[in-house]
Amino acid sequence: MDRATFACSTAFFRDYSSSSQSAFCLPAGHVDFIDKVESFTYSDFFRDYLIPNHPCIFSAKFTDGWGSRRNWVTWDGKPDFDHLLQKFGDAIVPVANCDVKEYNSNPKEQLPFKEYINYWKEYIKNDYRSSRGCLYLKDWHLSRAFPEQDVYTTPVYFSSDWLNEYWDAIAVDDYRFVYMGPKGSWTPFHADVFRSYSWSANICGRKKWLLYPPGQEDYLKDRHGNLPFDVTAPGLQDKSVYPRYNQSQPPVEIVQEAGEIVFIPSGWHHQVYNLEDTISINHNWVNGCNVAIMWCFLQDELAAVQREINEWKDPMDDWHLQCQLIMKSCTGIDYKEFYNFLKVIAENRISILENGLDDEASAKNTPKAAISTLGMLHAVFDLKRTVKVLTSLSANEDFKKLDLTSLSPPPEALLHHLKAAIDTALL
Repeated sequence: MDRATFACSTAFFRDYSSSSQSAFCLPAGHVDFIDKVESFTYSDFFRDYLIPNHPCIFSAKFTDGWGSRRNWVTWDGKPDFDHLLQKFGDAIVPVANCDVKEYNSNPKEQLPFKEYINYWKEYIKNDYRSSRGCLYLKDWHLSRAFPEQDVYTTPVYFSSDWLNEYWDAIAVDDYRFVYMGPKGSWTPFHADVFRSYSWSANICGRKKWLLYPPGQEDYLKDRHGNLPFDVTAPGLQDKSVYPRYNQSQPPVEIVQEAGEIVFIPSGWHHQVYNLEDTISINHNWVNGCNVAIMWCFLQDELAAVQREINEWKDPMDDWHLQCQLIMKSCTGIDYKEFYNFLKVIAENRISILENGLDDEASAKNTPKAAISTLGMLHAVFDLKRTVKVLTSLSANEDFKKLDLTSLSPPPEALLHHLKAAIDTALL
């Protein structure tokens, strides 16, 4: 991060409210196409897309060097099933049935990868029809299962990735996925986990994206406040069921070609179709620009849980703890883990400020390497954003009702350390 970008981001977030993004919309639905690999910098992306929460598309030039684009694709741009079977045939993978709706999503099953590829080949032979329905391999943690494989390198623009930095540190999970599906497979209307950013790179094939800026989803809810499963369904025209649908704006539509990367901003709801047999690589990620949106999302999720079990508040001694447990089962995180998430990010940044940049770490393709690569000013920016959110978390009444004795260091001590580190760095 250069000094001009640091100054710009500091000024923007000084007066920032996460709710302000709900009023954002793109002029005439325009999405920028970025083609100049040599001249487009991290600071350009940070200033023009991360801070204002704008989507964009990166050309196929940005993925030219990836191993997956060389090895997973045939000469005519189709999935190389033989190569994929040779490398991953014995893996067990998550597969969704796009033809079945269950609790506003597609039900999943675990299948051997070789069984899924054999299904896919038969599906193509039968003119994209099968008695098993349209099956879509989704959310496969391939990088975690096969770390030795030369698949891709995360572009520098997406390298400030707190989600994967944290989950790598505790060795529990990650938010790096591979998707593979036939023509006609799709993902229903949704916003990404924790209202994170996402980037999605097509290794082969084409996708159509329908994007809705934050706030537009409110017009798409039914009388009971539920979001639609499919935003293209004719039923949305029924005013008695979807009373505000006619107030919604048309979606921003993107067709993503092979090799291109789509950046989906924080809190943008979307629906996605595979127009051809398609393989893609996807990351969900959070950083200093959208961590406040993540925190707002968690507060909204907890409030929804509290409303659902409000009748049990008086007779249940540990009602507040039960609300946290339910929220974690639904979202994957609770308030105490969110504190630990912020702590890990903060301590990594303090290490950089106190010990300097690690040249050896910078040479590796890891989240910690990215911290070193992005520089000292980025570490300061990250700490400032962490302080802002941690201050709000520490003052939150629901957080204060929890048993915080297990948190080390205590929130007040961590905040003091962060502020001191920032002051020292800016001397």
